Amino acid sequence: MSLLAGKVALVTGAGHGIGRGHALELAKHGAKVVVNDLGGTVNGEGRGRDADVVVDLIRARGGEAIADYGDVGDEGDAQAMIQRAIAEFGQLDIVVNNAGIVRDRVVWKMTPDDFDLVMRVHVRGTWLLSHFAALHWRERAAAGERLSARIINTTSGAGLLGNFGQSNYAAAKAAIAGMTLTLSLELAKIGVTVNCIAPAGNTRITATLGSEAPRVREADEYAPDEYHPMDPSISSPVVAWLASDEAAYVNGQVIRAVGEDLQVLQPWSPASSICGGGKRWDASTLGLRFGRELYRSQARGVVIG
Repeated sequence: MSLLAGKVALVTGAGHGIGRGHALELAKHGAKVVVNDLGGTVNGEGRGRDADVVVDLIRARGGEAIADYGDVGDEGDAQAMIQRAIAEFGQLDIVVNNAGIVRDRVVWKMTPDDFDLVMRVHVRGTWLLSHFAALHWRERAAAGERLSARIINTTSGAGLLGNFGQSNYAAAKAAIAGMTLTLSLELAKIGVTVNCIAPAGNTRITATLGSEAPRVREADEYAPDEYHPMDPSISSPVVAWLASDEAAYVNGQVIRAVGEDLQVLQPWSPASSICGGGKRWDASTLGLRFGRELYRSQARGVVIG
């Protein structure tokens, strides 16, 4: 039996790049897929029917899929995506929140609209799809059904480590990682796991970075047995496995998938500490202890005192 036989998945931002790879991989393993894509540019402008190409690819390979052109940041569209999956395929088991845009500028050149729109697509979009999926799953659980459902969110190196010129994108991606931790706690009781993938790959978004970005190859342009570390679908097998019943024990994790390497990341945790000995810190003397005991081991190559 296929890994995802009988499952229904919704993948947002699946018209190109990483989301396209996820949709194709989920379908390969037997899932019926709602391929969502607004069809706009990487800057969030315009609309189109890019999802149709992916649906055609899935169907040509013997899978089942339908296209959706909704805006993840619109409440009505987000709710309609969930309802459409249920109406077309009878249920919904997997939500992969992948849709995203960029509007890169250094902070003194970035406009409030640049910030707000990126946050709207990434953070609001991820929350809205999770919200409406959770409502559906809670209804099923309340009716006595034993669930095995999945939310798989998307963060990035920019959100985990920062990246010059991406204060909006980095903030959004860091927020998604934090959202994942909370949703995993809230939904675990009803049989829903929530994890987060931090992928890499050459996509329309990475093609906007630098002046010598490589030509974008879509996931379906790589041979089935070809390995390339920047194939946009390089993380898609991880997503397919996380979506399966086999991964029911994995919850609240952020997994970095770059090339052939997988890393399970830890949330923010103390790297070093000092104690005030039951006394209030004195700002005039704090620097000596901070520099010698707390910061020295963490500063990259910086020697203090």
